[in-house]
Amino acid sequence: MTYRAVFLAALLASPLAAQTCTEDAMIVFDGSGSMAEVGFNLFNEPRIFEARRAVGSIIPEIADVRRLGLVVYGPGGADGCSGLDLRFGPVENAAPRIIDAVDRLQPEGDTPLTEAVRLAARALNGAGAVVVITDGKETCGGQPCQLATDLGRGVTVHVIGYKVRGDFFDWDTPGETVTVETVARCLADRTGGHYVSTETVDELVAALRQTMGCGLMF
Repeated sequence: MTYRAVFLAALLASPLAAQTCTEDAMIVFDGSGSMAEVGFNLFNEPRIFEARRAVGSIIPEIADVRRLGLVVYGPGGADGCSGLDLRFGPVENAAPRIIDAVDRLQPEGDTPLTEAVRLAARALNGAGAVVVITDGKETCGGQPCQLATDLGRGVTVHVIGYKVRGDFFDWDTPGETVTVETVARCLADRTGGHYVSTETVDELVAALRQTMGCGLMF
């Protein structure tokens, strides 16, 4: 069993989380065009469908015990990089609003990931957790590693990479791309957060539980 498999198995089994429920949290959700992709084999469903199921599965329990807010990036901008939307800051009982926003999301646009995290951090007023769900890299010229330095000690960023793919083929397995880490990992590494690479709905649920679950038993 690989290290990644062992780590993800531990996430699925463990109720522990890195944050306490006294801290507000902002979810930064990737709504860029790549979330509509199904992969090269054309058999899988679009990533956005799987992400919706994960959010619908775990967010209600988390929202019962902590205040959550939402930033979406990708769609709705005048150009590919201007689609940044602070849906709402941290509020109680946010699950219906988050689930509805994700269910209605039609992926398009590029990935202004750095500015989306900056927007989420501002909504926290300098204290709390930002949880980024992304399938890709920064594509709008932002510098996530510099942002990690600028955020200060009050904000912890967790980055969940969901089916992140490289830009090249793996010739040992034709038709598949190589799974890589998003450059946004440094946001987690430099703020004391977690970076978790996920490939399935169950793994995405486990990662959300780890980063926002507040140590509760689910």
